[in-house]
Amino acid sequence: MGDVLIVSSSPKGVALLEELLKAGQMNKITSAGSGSEARRRVAQSELEMVIINTPLTDEFGDELAFFVTDRTSAGVIMLVKNELVDDIALKVEDYGVFIVEKPIGKALFYQAIKLVTASRRRMLGLKKENLKLQSKIEEIRLVDRAKCTLIQYLNMSEEQAHKYIEKQAMDRRTTRKNVAESILKVYES
Repeated sequence: MGDVLIVSSSPKGVALLEELLKAGQMNKITSAGSGSEARRRVAQSELEMVIINTPLTDEFGDELAFFVTDRTSAGVIMLVKNELVDDIALKVEDYGVFIVEKPIGKALFYQAIKLVTASRRRMLGLKKENLKLQSKIEEIRLVDRAKCTLIQYLNMSEEQAHKYIEKQAMDRRTTRKNVAESILKVYES
């Protein structure tokens, strides 16, 4: 498990959460006493999980949760008093924030950590796949631009331009993207 940030205004809360996390084999633990301090820590390091023990001294904690989910891929758990769970859940669950009610039960806490970790892994996998697809789309656009360039300057048909790019890629033992870039470099410069 990667770095975990505990955000709690209560030193007792930090100590309890550190104890629970260390018992769960998590050793890279840092803490922050306020929302503003937590924002600085989030901006400075790559975190795997942020646990917010609400309320904080300078805010409740929901805005911090929004900040973390908006700017990082870290999983977020908010510890909320029993009577506030439903109201806070309505505000934050659409952002992927997990709510655990206080007082904390060990079994529920560990289950929440496992769920956050699993959902984070899934999200990172989807993010990686998304980047791969975006790269593929960019390559297709580049190849299409190169085809249009060949059609415009060499009066090739679309099929001829396609075959030309494919053949050049095979002959040069390179990608279609590299061939397209070299075509565009020659004709569009």
